[in-house]
Amino acid sequence: MTSRVGSAGVGRAVAQGAATAQGTPTPGRIRRATGRRPAGVGSLSGIGLVLAGALSVQFGSAVAALLFPRAGALGVVSLRVTLAAVLILAVCRPRLRGYTRGDWAVAGGFGLALGGMNILFYQAIDRIPLGPAVTLEVLGPLLLSVVAARRAASLVWAGLALVGVFLLGQAGFSELNLAGAGFALGAGAMWAAYIVFNSRAGARFPRLDGLAVAMAIAALVSLPLGIASAGSTLLEPGVLLLGLGVALLSSGVPYTLEFLALRRLPAATFAVLMSMAPAIAALAGFLVLGQTLSALQCLAIALVVGASVGAVRTGR
Repeated sequence: MTSRVGSAGVGRAVAQGAATAQGTPTPGRIRRATGRRPAGVGSLSGIGLVLAGALSVQFGSAVAALLFPRAGALGVVSLRVTLAAVLILAVCRPRLRGYTRGDWAVAGGFGLALGGMNILFYQAIDRIPLGPAVTLEVLGPLLLSVVAARRAASLVWAGLALVGVFLLGQAGFSELNLAGAGFALGAGAMWAAYIVFNSRAGARFPRLDGLAVAMAIAALVSLPLGIASAGSTLLEPGVLLLGLGVALLSSGVPYTLEFLALRRLPAATFAVLMSMAPAIAALAGFLVLGQTLSALQCLAIALVVGASVGAVRTGR
């Protein structure tokens, strides 16, 4: 997944204007929530956290695909999200009192976006290779970056990404499976919502409390689907062990890193950095699953990654 962006209330460009009324974490609100001033676009620590999280989640997704023949996509995603939720709740022990209805609405939206993103993405990689799936999924983050930046130059990079997707289609969406492509696009929409709610939860909840609550909600959404799909297979020792590894690689580690990164980076910068995920996913698919891509598909992925790099440079 990817893990893992449109709303006009995200990022520095809108944080200083109308976004204040929409609950976007402005610099003053972030200082009150975290006790420090938010870093700028070029924060090396924030960028490092995002890239480390991307590596973890994509290789975790590749490992998860190895479990599909035994537990199915829904079974694996429920196992991943539930185990990750248990781990994060045990470590964070979030405080549940003293929050407003607005805070709980943000946490609920965060959890639903998190659960939906994972469910749709696993349905996608059950049908199409990991690299193309993530390439389609990151259209959500890229759209958010364009809407949030509101700059003419950002439209150029968005156009370059769309050219990449067009080339991916020329390589044959029929070969990729239309249903898989549709699930990947749906996961991208959920990824967009995930980034928006993640940013807002960071301003409303201390430490990682917002993430822990959201993971619990996502587990409540996905677990019934997994039990209905895989049944007692989820309790087999081998499945549980691999599921724990997937939970750590694909949920626990990357979501924690991303949550911390969003306290150091504007959400729009975070979004375009995450657009580098297709290249990482293609590498993970090749190394772990033996998935190969055509030259045209590789070019398409390279264009999407190039668009993300250009967007970051434009933001700076």
